[in-house]
Amino acid sequence: MDTAENSSQEKPEAGTHEVLNTTDETSAVNAPVLIEPDLGFIQALEKQGGQTLKQCIQCGTCAGTCMISPDKNAFPCKEMAWAAWGMKERLMIDPDIWLCYQCNDCSTRCPRGAKPGYVMGALRQECVQHFAFPRFLGRWVNQPQCLPLLAGIPIALLALALYLRGPVEKLLGMSRGTGDEIVFAYSHMFPHWLLNSFFGLFTALMIFTVVVGVNRFWLAMNSSTAMGAVYPPVKGLWPSIVTVIKNIFTHDKFSTCDKAHIRLWSHTFVFFGFLALTLVTLWVITARINPLIQGNFIYPFSFFNPWKVLANAGGLAMIIGLVLMIRDRVKNAEKYGAGSYFDWSLIAILLAVLFSGFFTEALHYVRLEPHRHLIYFVHLVCVFMLLMYLPYSKFAHIVYRTTALVFAEYTGRDNSEQRVISVEGKTSGKEEVHA
Repeated sequence: MDTAENSSQEKPEAGTHEVLNTTDETSAVNAPVLIEPDLGFIQALEKQGGQTLKQCIQCGTCAGTCMISPDKNAFPCKEMAWAAWGMKERLMIDPDIWLCYQCNDCSTRCPRGAKPGYVMGALRQECVQHFAFPRFLGRWVNQPQCLPLLAGIPIALLALALYLRGPVEKLLGMSRGTGDEIVFAYSHMFPHWLLNSFFGLFTALMIFTVVVGVNRFWLAMNSSTAMGAVYPPVKGLWPSIVTVIKNIFTHDKFSTCDKAHIRLWSHTFVFFGFLALTLVTLWVITARINPLIQGNFIYPFSFFNPWKVLANAGGLAMIIGLVLMIRDRVKNAEKYGAGSYFDWSLIAILLAVLFSGFFTEALHYVRLEPHRHLIYFVHLVCVFMLLMYLPYSKFAHIVYRTTALVFAEYTGRDNSEQRVISVEGKTSGKEEVHA
């Protein structure tokens, strides 16, 4: 009978600070919230392959079995509940959906076959589309019926650039001579200045859209108003970035998961293969200003040129990694889920880039005209699609996951002694600090 009176006496006044222990059950993250289900969001998850979502009974097996899930507010159990309740606002700013590597330890041990790993993948797809700029491109890239349009855009733009090449060269007084050292160069049809300008312009646009999307994502995680809490930094930003880059290169999280050994090798092959191709590309496009290049720069490279060897090795490594990914998905489709268009479209465009590149190289060495130029055109279109649609495809994982990992390191998300500041005080005038 004195409970109400005691409660009113213990309630802090507006503007006061109350310090609680981390073991206190009134954690801001677990505070009661008003649930307003987003039915469209639930339907979108089901359409992307999250049909098993409703089979979750919140037993906690997934969170308990995950080797990389933090002890406090572990994933993916809470994400499964939020997704089933249609809590899109909370999930879109949840960094934990990106800390999951979809190793599927949780899916193989779920007693109800709810496939939490696959649901987490669908949540990441929704997150990419949610923060995409412009947002309509995020929808287009992930709709199979839009593929002809998405392929037609780079075809039209590149064809227009080639059509305007002559007038521009004439206007600027540029020569088409290639010299005697490169008899079968591509520069007669695809001059370096044109390709560098064309891809440089659209790469700059791509980077701008990535920065806008990632900035939105970072600010949303940093405020985390839908989570009922904000996480103050416990580590410097640059040290956090360095730690994350080190972890990405070592793939340490993949090696932690029990079921992820195939995924460890496939991602390792793809990651380092892509890195090798990126280095070769940067070497080529910076040839005119690269102080390390002495004498005349001859491109295309000869077959035994070290850069050509590195490019071929990188391409082969990526193909091996992608084949392992495909085999793993097909073999374990019933356990993990077969994958959505979001997953398969990235694999398809990567293979298109790689095979068109190797095909172009083969036709170049046999001097087959004009076929090598036609295939090179196809290769350039595929490269354009890979780069320009990066902010909207699964390729965006490379930036969103990195951002979430930096945020987790920056705020001590993986640290059991992390501090949580409640934002309930914005309405009640109360601030809680869990230290």
